[in-house]
Amino acid sequence: MTVARSVALFVVAALFEIGGAWLVWRGIHEHKGWIWIGAGVIALGLYGVVATWQNDDSFGRILAAYGGIFVSGSIAWGVIADGYRPDRYDVGGALVCLAGMAVIMYAPRSS
Repeated sequence: MTVARSVALFVVAALFEIGGAWLVWRGIHEHKGWIWIGAGVIALGLYGVVATWQNDDSFGRILAAYGGIFVSGSIAWGVIADGYRPDRYDVGGALVCLAGMAVIMYAPRSS
């Protein structure tokens, strides 16, 4: 599996997980109703499916690496969907998480 395909899967997984959690959040906190909550639950389930399409067989490694995508993706989602304004520590922390994801997932390993 190429790094580009792996990163694309992480991004799609993040869209489902973050989007699903956002829908549930808005459904409950902003009283949008069960349709929003149900759509969020479905999206969260799809996140779990997409995550299994990574080529690595180690669940722990995939989930740990995905954490970096989740952190940075959550900040980006807040900027786009909610008008959140990250400060330099938010951005720096997200970059550290992405670097950690890259080391966990793509560092050369001996077979």
